[in-house]
Amino acid sequence: MGLCFDFSEEQNMMRDAIKTFCKEEVEPLVENAEKQESFPIELYPKMAEMGLLGICFDEKYGGLSLDKVTECILAEELGRTCAGIAKGVNAHVDLACLPLSKFGTEEQKEKYLVPSISGELIGALAITEPNAGSDARAIKTSATQEKDKWILNGTKTWITNGVICNYVVVAAYTNKEDRKNGISIFLVDKDTPGFLVSRKIEKLGHRSSDVAELVFENCELPKDALLGGEEGKFQALMETLIAARISHSIKSVGLATAAFEYALSYSKEREAFGRKINKFQGISFKLAQMATKIETARLLGYKAAWLYDQGRPCVKEASMAKLYSAEVVQWCATEGVQVLGGYGYATEYAAERFYRDAKLASITEGTSEIQQIIIARELGI
Repeated sequence: MGLCFDFSEEQNMMRDAIKTFCKEEVEPLVENAEKQESFPIELYPKMAEMGLLGICFDEKYGGLSLDKVTECILAEELGRTCAGIAKGVNAHVDLACLPLSKFGTEEQKEKYLVPSISGELIGALAITEPNAGSDARAIKTSATQEKDKWILNGTKTWITNGVICNYVVVAAYTNKEDRKNGISIFLVDKDTPGFLVSRKIEKLGHRSSDVAELVFENCELPKDALLGGEEGKFQALMETLIAARISHSIKSVGLATAAFEYALSYSKEREAFGRKINKFQGISFKLAQMATKIETARLLGYKAAWLYDQGRPCVKEASMAKLYSAEVVQWCATEGVQVLGGYGYATEYAAERFYRDAKLASITEGTSEIQQIIIARELGI
């Protein structure tokens, strides 16, 4: 990619394959998944067959050993097809599998990462709590060591894949006196006694992604449930969220593109005052701005992905990409509804779903306010 602003032949071939997959395998499931408010888990083994769950992971564990840019191509095409389904996949790959790949022991990788890449297991990340969202260090969940085991207690909420997952990557204090390094990460199997999915959360948008509240009550974990076998891995895990922000920014670009293309197509068919409405300046200017904003967000997101692949610092760029793409997708979804007029407000038209789905972009994976704090810090302000 680099300064030539182009994708490699391999990346373009991958995009074509992913587009076909989304058209043939994902799109037919969207309507029912949205109505049922449940992720279509049958997609995981199908994605695994194409290697789509392990694009960035080592071939040793069943991955493709490719790059972040290619993974973002997947995020964009899934986001363009269905934001909720894209969210579920991103949570599995970027929030559960990536920490395992980065910090897990060989035993943990064999137990969790390999079957996650092959589509046999579904993962989730549990940090957020009822009173701890943006301030992650305010969590109350704790794990105390007793001989050769850990006892986990606490409540987590807004956990994507919380209903359908087989295991959860859980943040908990192992030393409450140390707010900087006292949080550790645990791998918790869904069938562990004391682990309960207390409720499924109903949402405004992203209805095809499962989101739940999880409760851990005297949940006994083996000693080797500690990610990487070391306490205090929370800061390292937080650093992996840079990759998740990049994926999320490109997912938002995919959703914004869907909103734009839907509005554009409608404007070419709808007539008013004897001509197609895209011939009116009020509509054509909306579409021109949508296209421009989307392209800008896309370039910003893929630049962050490229920097990540080069091993170069990209904390600022990742946050910029997520912040801007969140603004763009919400603006495009809103204008998309406006182009359709009354039809944009009807649930039978996809513009309404795009509008609902867009709002999450400025909240999840670190709010827009948090992204601005990070950007300001990186600027030395």
